[in-house]
Amino acid sequence: MGLFSNQFSNVVEWNEGREGVLFYKWQNQEIKKGSKLIIRPGQDAIFMYNGVVEGIFEDEGSYDIESDIIPFLTTLKSFKFGFNTPLRAEVLFINTKELLVKWGTKNAINLPAQGLPGGMPIRAFGTFNCKIVEHQVVIDKLAGIRQTYTVEDVKERIIASLDQLLMSWIAKEGRDMFNLQADARNIARGIESDLDMDMRRLGIGITDFTIESFSYPEEIKKMQEKAAAQSMVGDMNKYTQMAAADSMGKGGASGIASDMVNLQMGMALGQQMVGQMNVGQGSGRNPGMQTAGAGAPGAGPKFCPDCGTPTNGTKFCGNCGRQLF
Repeated sequence: MGLFSNQFSNVVEWNEGREGVLFYKWQNQEIKKGSKLIIRPGQDAIFMYNGVVEGIFEDEGSYDIESDIIPFLTTLKSFKFGFNTPLRAEVLFINTKELLVKWGTKNAINLPAQGLPGGMPIRAFGTFNCKIVEHQVVIDKLAGIRQTYTVEDVKERIIASLDQLLMSWIAKEGRDMFNLQADARNIARGIESDLDMDMRRLGIGITDFTIESFSYPEEIKKMQEKAAAQSMVGDMNKYTQMAAADSMGKGGASGIASDMVNLQMGMALGQQMVGQMNVGQGSGRNPGMQTAGAGAPGAGPKFCPDCGTPTNGTKFCGNCGRQLF
């Protein structure tokens, strides 16, 4: 008898060899004497008989079906295994874990935009999380006709309605069509709420929805880059001052900042010299600015009194043309 018991025993389990499966229906409907039920972490096991739920088992572990499971079933409490009387029942394994799914728009979505008669085409990418939240709804809506249900099935249903949801939530509150990323979180929250409401009709909840990025056409990107460049040119004076101050604060300048500092210092020094020479001419106290009568007899000034250009002994200034002596 022991030989026959071992021969007819089997194991009711789900190995989850395939990723992204939300539920799996055990295929062998004959549960024999000596069978074991194995529930792994993140799984629930639902016994069904003639399409009716007999019991739901949530604790992970290994169980003897005859002694640990059957006594807790609704209509099969008195079932007795015989030599030729296996239990004919279905076991539905539920994946209770939250699954992460990547999504992306199949085609560009044309958003109404001023100045663009055909609209502005954009694409969007992101992720969403889903999990089974209502066992009975899943059984009624899906398990009766499906052997498995995967995240790809969820994704297909979501993508089918995502274009309209994106257009609806982007159009709300007059959002800036050229800077949607700044408002991506609010748009995603609205879409998450709508998707969750729709998927709960199948017993599946959308627990999170994110928009990682919006993608614009190349022409729009170039316009944005040009606008940014023009803005930078408008602030160039401020940028120059900040770069110079930063370089001086570090005890030395380098690269572009160094060139800016040297140029500004040279211009300031030149202006200061010209001013001092002009003042010296009027007061007679600038030794570098000698007039015709201040030096040797017949000698002219070393620098032009008007522009400060060295005279090199000439009678006329080579820069401004003033007569020197």
